[in-house]
Amino acid sequence: MTYTPPKVWQNTESGGQFANINRPVAGPTHDRDLPVGEHPYQLYSLATPNGVKVTVLFEELIEAGHDFDYDAWKIDIGEGDQFGSGFVEVNPNSKIPALMDRSGDTPVRIFESGAMMLHVAEKYNAFLGENRAEMLSWLFWQMGSAPFLGGGFGHFYAYAPEKYEYPINRYAMEAKRQLDVLDRRLGESAFIAGETYTIADMAIWSWYGQLVLGRLYDAAEFLDVASYRNVVAWAEKIDARPATRRGRMVNRSFGDDESLKLPERHSRADFTK
Repeated sequence: MTYTPPKVWQNTESGGQFANINRPVAGPTHDRDLPVGEHPYQLYSLATPNGVKVTVLFEELIEAGHDFDYDAWKIDIGEGDQFGSGFVEVNPNSKIPALMDRSGDTPVRIFESGAMMLHVAEKYNAFLGENRAEMLSWLFWQMGSAPFLGGGFGHFYAYAPEKYEYPINRYAMEAKRQLDVLDRRLGESAFIAGETYTIADMAIWSWYGQLVLGRLYDAAEFLDVASYRNVVAWAEKIDARPATRRGRMVNRSFGDDESLKLPERHSRADFTK
């Protein structure tokens, strides 16, 4: 069926998963303060790829012995928690994750997951790699590319009310092009920005690594992810890191594997309960 756009767009029920929380305006829908724990860093998130990339970094900092700790509070986006007044104060874009850095005299808000990673990694001078420009280029590549994978391909392939050929084909082509970009790069070096594991790897792995490991959109066969051998090997290497497993668990309350669920995280001991 051909769609003829009106002269002025009006919001209508579009259907599909998450349709109940999509809206064309910003701002809070209800009053709700955010909880605050005892640690310097307060994370408000969910174990989506954008949430996982941040908690993987946090757990890597702890694994490396840095004097770092955090509280992680679950934000249930299906229930509209991201539109609470407290969350909007931290992230006016109403997207998870959101972070409050309370390590100094004045609390600092950070929103957008890549900004959080860079902010914290720079404070601890960790996981920045030997070539800052290369690392930043790939970190920003992920921030710019992933919306085509998630909001584009993932939406139309997995969440739209019907399977529409044109958008699925268009975004599948782009997703595969991005995977080829990564595969060629990982044929040149052990990690994304060189021979050292950096926040760029963590950010990209949360999306593209989990994609080739078959964890996103049930699309591994459709996209023939096994053909991107360098990406698969890199993804498996990162997946085997203890901090990666812990990072995947934080703020997770969905899925069939109960051992991976940790809706809130407040101490290192939470992983052994």
